[in-house]
Amino acid sequence: MFYACVRAVVALALRLFYRLKVNAPAEQPSGPVLFVGNHPNGLIDPALVFILTRRQVTFLAKAPLFKLPVIGWLLKGLDALPVYRKQDDPAQMGRNEGTLDAAKGALVKGRAITIFPEGKSHSEPGLAELKTGAARIALNAAREGAPVRIVPVGLTYAQKNVFRSEVLIDQGASIDVTAFLPKDAEATSEQEAVRALTERVAEGLRAVTLNLEQWEDLPVVQVAEQLYAFRQGSKLDPERLRLWARGVRLFRAQEPDRYERLRLHLAAFRNRMALVQATRPEDLSVEYRPGNVAPFVVKTLLTLVFGLPLFAVGLVLFGLPYPVPRMAAKSAELDVQATVKFLTALVVSVAWWWGLTAVAAVS
Repeated sequence: MFYACVRAVVALALRLFYRLKVNAPAEQPSGPVLFVGNHPNGLIDPALVFILTRRQVTFLAKAPLFKLPVIGWLLKGLDALPVYRKQDDPAQMGRNEGTLDAAKGALVKGRAITIFPEGKSHSEPGLAELKTGAARIALNAAREGAPVRIVPVGLTYAQKNVFRSEVLIDQGASIDVTAFLPKDAEATSEQEAVRALTERVAEGLRAVTLNLEQWEDLPVVQVAEQLYAFRQGSKLDPERLRLWARGVRLFRAQEPDRYERLRLHLAAFRNRMALVQATRPEDLSVEYRPGNVAPFVVKTLLTLVFGLPLFAVGLVLFGLPYPVPRMAAKSAELDVQATVKFLTALVVSVAWWWGLTAVAAVS
């Protein structure tokens, strides 16, 4: 019950905070599943798993989070498992064996768990080197007969710290862990299996993430895909977006000067689109005729007449708490800014609603 309530609240809040797009098969993976994802955005990344699957998921989170007042209480209520990292407290790393055993036990029982094998949240545009913990957990469970599958989850943020920016949740092809079980009990075979599975997981994650050299390349990739889709008369394609990213890496490496000129040109084009409030290139191809302009004028006037008063009321009621999350996250690192904004917005929104309700009740 607690998990279902938290999932419902967090999923709703995430859909309000971001514009979410999910690219995943209609049929959700069943049985023992290990969701692995890239980790660019603090606590927002595991929270997005609530959007991806309705299954109850066991999360692995760094141990210091369990000591935080609200977050620690939530993690314990969700039966999350602590991960003890060397950079947090080297003396506690021996306790990871218990965490790994608990995660393995969850998979043996047919449950789903989530882990971010990069080990820490970061703001680099490419995938960091993966830790071997996910492979070890999966192989240990598979060794006990559990048909474990690893599901790569790619999280791509347009502007991860910006309210109402776009996020793509991309579920990759599952990986059959039993195919990586060593054929003998030698230690070298075990280590080779862990390395091979970790590399396979990295390949799966690279297939569902952009892996750009720098974030400034993202607008280039997005505008290129928009223009191509417009020219072909097709929809935006996440897979094609990743092909554009691969092309950008090659273009930058082989012809850096020419690429920089193209990047500036596309950035200027994007800025001009924003100036005229055109969200898609096809918006620029509209031909203005009296039959099209008249309905637009009527619609705009009605919006001003009826919408402006509602906007003014909303500004008076909710304008004051709106900048609070931004102020709270001002000094935070980029990869945790969205987490601070998201949690602050939840707390401030609830407090503000309670305050408005109390004032209404008194009056």
